Amino acid sequence: MLQAHQFAALQPGPRLIVSGAVHGNETCGTKAIERVLAEIARGELEIARGVLTLVPVCNPLAYAHGRRFGERNLNRRLQPSAEPTEYEDRIANVLCPWLAGHDALLDLHSFRSPGRPFVLCGPADNAGTLEPFAREAEESALAAHLGVSRIVEGWMPAYAGGVQRRRERMLAQGQPLAGVQGDPSYGIGTTEYMRSQGGYAVTLECGQHDDTSAPEVAYRAIRQAIALLGLADLPLVPPARPLECLRLVTVVDRHHEGDRFVRPWTSFDPLQPDELIALRHDGGELRAPQAGFIVFPDVAAAPGHEWFYLAVASERLL
Repeated sequence: MLQAHQFAALQPGPRLIVSGAVHGNETCGTKAIERVLAEIARGELEIARGVLTLVPVCNPLAYAHGRRFGERNLNRRLQPSAEPTEYEDRIANVLCPWLAGHDALLDLHSFRSPGRPFVLCGPADNAGTLEPFAREAEESALAAHLGVSRIVEGWMPAYAGGVQRRRERMLAQGQPLAGVQGDPSYGIGTTEYMRSQGGYAVTLECGQHDDTSAPEVAYRAIRQAIALLGLADLPLVPPARPLECLRLVTVVDRHHEGDRFVRPWTSFDPLQPDELIALRHDGGELRAPQAGFIVFPDVAAAPGHEWFYLAVASERLL
């Protein structure tokens, strides 16, 4: 069962949905949402305009077991399915219509390695085929007001490029292309689906999984989103200054269990041009092509899955 709490004001306004525990071991959003629910129940927070929908746990099976996913990653290939085969397919059939019925999404996550919170946002306005979008101004304002100073863009282009390289490698090795890892739609998660339905969305990575301050980051962000959209009469804190904007440029897959990092990397560790990042099992070197940053290094990545991302400073002004 998937549970949502919806509060509809009698005055018109935007429709905001806030989601937690898309990954079951990322509980900061759940804790923050429960805190907001308690404030509404006590009469300390009143939704005066529009609609607020709170989904504390998007993946109950994964949450119950304290793990990232139930049968597969809910935040990949998120789309309705006429013939659901996995638990997350059935979740998507409920969650996707909820997302489509709102204007804005705040998706709350956490990450494995130490590091400071950051926001993942979508593309600039465009009429392209990969991720067409027309609500950049609203999404940028939401990203800037969540209380963190680092904003990261470029997920879909980086992921789509990674899928293309993966397909080329599989073809060169005579491997079948069946399976989600060779499907560009596997990069579609909650925010990408929200944009495909005409809304706008951001993912807030609130800190390390067990960081006791992460629920506070998530709680502050929910209140900021409510204030920015005018759903309640709450004070709006100005954006942090300066804002650091980075762009994901490429994703590197792990090919073999013997592939290894040369050091214990943390997201947003800086990289110098030609700096050694990792070694393939056959001794091949992976080096930074330019100055930038490593993002989402995953020492536990399975072969054939994304291993780490590379990012550079973005020229986009949010």
